Amino acid sequence: MGDIKGFLKHGRAKKAYESPQERVHHFEEFSKPWAQEEYKEQAARCMDCGIPFCHEGCPLGNKIPDFNDAVYRGEWKEAWSVLKQTNNFPEFTGRICPAPCEASCVLGLNNQAVNIEHIEKQIAETAFLEGWETPTATTEQRPEKVAVIGSGPAGLATAEELHKQGFQVTVFERDQEAGGLLRYGIPDFKLDKQVVQRRVDLMKAGGIEFRTGIEIGKDIQAEELETSFDAVVLCTGSTVPRDLNIEGRDLAGVHFAMDFLKHQNQLIAGEITEHLPKYNAEGKQVLVIGGGDTGADCVGTSNRQGAAKVTQIELLDKPPHARLETNPWPEWPMTLTTSTSHEEGVDRDWAVLTKRFVGEKGKLTGVETVKIKWTDKAKFQFEEIAGTEEVVPCDLALLAIGFVHHEKSLSAQFGLELDPRGNVKTTGFKASRTNLNDKPVFAAGDCRRGQSLVVWAIAEGRRVAQAVGKQFEFEKV
Repeated sequence: MGDIKGFLKHGRAKKAYESPQERVHHFEEFSKPWAQEEYKEQAARCMDCGIPFCHEGCPLGNKIPDFNDAVYRGEWKEAWSVLKQTNNFPEFTGRICPAPCEASCVLGLNNQAVNIEHIEKQIAETAFLEGWETPTATTEQRPEKVAVIGSGPAGLATAEELHKQGFQVTVFERDQEAGGLLRYGIPDFKLDKQVVQRRVDLMKAGGIEFRTGIEIGKDIQAEELETSFDAVVLCTGSTVPRDLNIEGRDLAGVHFAMDFLKHQNQLIAGEITEHLPKYNAEGKQVLVIGGGDTGADCVGTSNRQGAAKVTQIELLDKPPHARLETNPWPEWPMTLTTSTSHEEGVDRDWAVLTKRFVGEKGKLTGVETVKIKWTDKAKFQFEEIAGTEEVVPCDLALLAIGFVHHEKSLSAQFGLELDPRGNVKTTGFKASRTNLNDKPVFAAGDCRRGQSLVVWAIAEGRRVAQAVGKQFEFEKV
């Protein structure tokens, strides 16, 4: 490493943000870059640790010590070259990844981890600024055509990797624009959609075809795809939200989080012009049910829309501030996290069970909750605590409790088997079929592994592209 004592000289620097009081009034990205010297010092904190556990923590296997060393030496183009070997879209992961690499950083044993994610983002933005990132070239033009269904992170990675191999790639997307979760599910203040469009434009310039506004089974039948293409790859995500089927669920004012977030993103993009009252938190008392990242995105969006009050509740216990002995490094730290959205204003509570939605004349007015005590987390068993019942005043309740599986109607069209969790069943990445024919079908991303991270979706896309390539190489033998 450039400075083997860097981790002793420099502490972990905080990311620079616009103040919560200012950023809550707009939907633009509010993260600010450091000065160049700060990047050098932070990269210097990456130790010569011998066995870089960050490689294992990152689903992509990014060569983190290598690009940190290049940044320390001021060789940003070299850092970009190293990063692009393993990560198709560091401009995305550098913004929205929860950074499992940092959780595995050896420095985290007795110190604060290296600021890997923020450095990664700056490497990517420098590459675009300097013109180092160009349309992906292909070494040979193959005759085989591959259809990729879904243009989220898994679909985009699949398409780019297949294009590198020389396949003729067409990406089908049912929404108006490409990007999937990146464009419609993540708020603009975390990921500006111009960043997504910039990548899609590069892929188009390289020769990848995008057909948007096309729904398989409605606009094009599965049989037509299998006739027109040599292989099909499903990258449709896990988009069926987990519901809360309790009394009052049908009251006006109870909505899925993703519907709420997508509506706001479409407004900003100009895809729609009317802000539907049911998805407008202005002046309302908002209750976000679910304590994950999607819930935090709802908090940030509600505050920007002008909510009167935002509350967020979680079924699980409040996490500790530091690792417990039962949660040692390099496991993912099950500790309390406070996101930038939480800093903008929210009341948070844990170990809270939602009992029923309360309303008048068909409209939501409150949510009845009760505190619980967990008796066996492994078996998901808990007891209600008597006397803790209350009705939380609420005009808008947002269900941010995860997703159960992909939309099965699509996989059924291709005669695909499902695993016990309702995901597409695969051998490797090749989908198991109940209706076999000559054309191979593959699956990758959340529709195959279940709800997961963007970084895992990219990794899945890279690997399924390899599987497709091997399929046709095998057939040549």
